[in-house]
Amino acid sequence: MSDQKKLFEQLTRLSTEQRNPASMDIDARSTGEILQIINSEDKKVAVAVEAELEYIGKAVEIVVRSLKTGGKLLYAGAGTSGRLGVLDAAECPPTYGTPPEMVQGMIAGGEKAMFRSQEGAEDKQENGARDVNERGVNEKDVVCGIAASLRTPYVIGAVKRAKQLGAKTLYITTNPRSKFYSPEFAEIAQVVDVAMCPEVGPEVIMGSTRMKSGTAQKLVLNMITTAAMVRLGKVYENMMIDLQMTNQKLRERSKRIVMTITGVGYEEAADYLEKADGHVKTALVMIKAHVNREEAQQRLARADGFVRAAIDDKEYKIA
Repeated sequence: MSDQKKLFEQLTRLSTEQRNPASMDIDARSTGEILQIINSEDKKVAVAVEAELEYIGKAVEIVVRSLKTGGKLLYAGAGTSGRLGVLDAAECPPTYGTPPEMVQGMIAGGEKAMFRSQEGAEDKQENGARDVNERGVNEKDVVCGIAASLRTPYVIGAVKRAKQLGAKTLYITTNPRSKFYSPEFAEIAQVVDVAMCPEVGPEVIMGSTRMKSGTAQKLVLNMITTAAMVRLGKVYENMMIDLQMTNQKLRERSKRIVMTITGVGYEEAADYLEKADGHVKTALVMIKAHVNREEAQQRLARADGFVRAAIDDKEYKIA
């Protein structure tokens, strides 16, 4: 059987490539009916993700351990999946004050693929392996493959190479777990530490995995990095406290965070942030613990960056 025929047969067996009975006559529906069909299918996504919380939790624990020991999290994907990984990585520095290299996104076809499809870039495992090599992946790191269809060669190549280099490996697909661990995909399953498989079913438009599959992947990525950043002390109560004041909006948000948590006024919040060199965590500890900047910084160091523990000046241990 030719490689093309093998791929054709493989695609026919994937749930993401099936026809959705609910949208068989969508081309004959009114605009309102089209939207109702899409909305009804989208409602299934959160339920599918909920069924995978156990595995998402295991992934978070792996990521937290890696980031706490100086490792990095890298996503590898193609098309929509790759763009979602790049997006999640790009949003971590302004939201949580992380260095750009801590969370990275790799997309088949490189940076230009973010804006225009690079046909064929995903078809070679060696391209994924090459990108992993170029990012200097090692045993401290985590590489998370993202592939709605499960079988994307670029993603498989990246994850396989990461495992060879000693990194922890994760995988996100919207095909069933039973399919992931079937003999057909043993090549990838045997090198993945944790697989997350929210089964969203056939898309409204057959094979258009930018829809339910993309939404499910975005939800999972949100969970992984948000939960990891909470566990790393970058959130106090339910507020981001390690954001970077890189634009006017974030400067004003920083003031509002300080005001909300401590009860001080606008001018006082601005004054404390100036004294803290724009570091929200330091300003919070200064105000809440009634200490100067140096003492606040020392408390944060002793508390491993956790504001709640720094205010109480108690050693904080992650469970």
